[in-house]
Amino acid sequence: MVCLYETSTITLAALVHPFAEQLMYFSLMAIPLMGMVISGTISILAAFAYITYIDFMNDMGHCNIEFIPQWIYTVFPPLKYLLYTPTFHSRHHTHFRTNYSLFVPLYDYIYGTVDQSTDDVYETSLARQEELPDVVHLTHLTTVDSIYHLQLGLASMASNPYKPSKWYLMVIMWPVTCWSMIMTWVYGHAFVSERNAFKKLKLQSWVVPRYNMQYSSNSPRKGINNLIEEAILKAEKKGAKVLSLGLRNQHEELNMNGELYIQRHPQLRIKIVDGSSLAAAIVLQSIPKETTQVILRGKLSKVASTIALALCQKGIQVITGNKNEYMKLKQNEELGTNVVLSESYNQKIWLVGDGLTEKEQLKASKGTIFIPFSPLPPRKVREDCYYHATPAMVAPKSLENLHSCENWLERRVMSAARVAGIVHALEGWDVHECGNSVFNTEKVWEAALQHGFRPLTVPT
Repeated sequence: MVCLYETSTITLAALVHPFAEQLMYFSLMAIPLMGMVISGTISILAAFAYITYIDFMNDMGHCNIEFIPQWIYTVFPPLKYLLYTPTFHSRHHTHFRTNYSLFVPLYDYIYGTVDQSTDDVYETSLARQEELPDVVHLTHLTTVDSIYHLQLGLASMASNPYKPSKWYLMVIMWPVTCWSMIMTWVYGHAFVSERNAFKKLKLQSWVVPRYNMQYSSNSPRKGINNLIEEAILKAEKKGAKVLSLGLRNQHEELNMNGELYIQRHPQLRIKIVDGSSLAAAIVLQSIPKETTQVILRGKLSKVASTIALALCQKGIQVITGNKNEYMKLKQNEELGTNVVLSESYNQKIWLVGDGLTEKEQLKASKGTIFIPFSPLPPRKVREDCYYHATPAMVAPKSLENLHSCENWLERRVMSAARVAGIVHALEGWDVHECGNSVFNTEKVWEAALQHGFRPLTVPT
């Protein structure tokens, strides 16, 4: 929540309370629950509804962002006495002897303890100028519990690389998980999950409220494309210079690596970046220098084709076991004779993408290094092999507010697409990088290094 505090214009409301006060606080909140237990009227639904309401109202009062619009009180004026706002509660933390009420301000109005500046602070907070981004990274949810791993989710989860939640946590949190799935479906718009700053750029990460399983299905694709298109147009309206497409938002089968949006809006001023050139450069740099052969497994993509071309031009053999993909690669005459169709599994370097099967992994020799070229990692089934991270780089120390992990990556490690968008804006490149467009991988790599991004180490 640090980013929210930094962009807030109201006084900090999230303060630490003494332990004794916490005990008293929870004791008071437990009275209704204990009353239902004693009277024999307790139910799981009632307990869940009460706890959810208390937790939501408490978080809202301390979130330090004023988001309740003024028109609500215009339509229903009595709500002013029934629902407190973050600014209302913030005055209690600064003036202490005012605005005592939790959730319902009615009693402060009755006893005359309302702070006189409450309404002015509320109106001032609503009138604050919105922070406009220079670069937007557009990603999406992955699994149903991935929302907890966002910066606006649970800090203990967001600050660590993503791992599937423990079964007991899933059981405890299932009502909240179901509620979040419904809310993301109903809301239907990309939302801001993180704000960062680097050099003179204002960076934001936006999340499309859809999951991997929906991206893998054919039926929701039109809706997903509409959400991505809406986000692109919104980012342009806000004055963003670059929007990078993360995870499957750049999928070839979904939108032709982003080309679809350029075709629909040929006059777009914002530059669309899929990060494929930097992703290819990162994979190429991850391959040990003494390598003479690599195995290419998984679905052939724009990134994979770029990598294969660069390796073949260096005289490194690229071995694939898929005849259709072999024929696609051979259509490029620049690859020469270094593309080989073979079922060999003895090579130590595997370049892997979507569709890599467990059966294929089991055929790899001991000590094999799996290097993903896709934005999603393969499922690890071998303990005697090494799995490199998906294409990513370590962020410079001067990049601010990077406190949460990006999916399965370590903290302060950013995906290739996210880095590519930042570098694109810093370099002032006035072209799109999507569709069939590919930049010079060495040029993009050097630009990323010059701006302070650093490569990850390859396991050996």
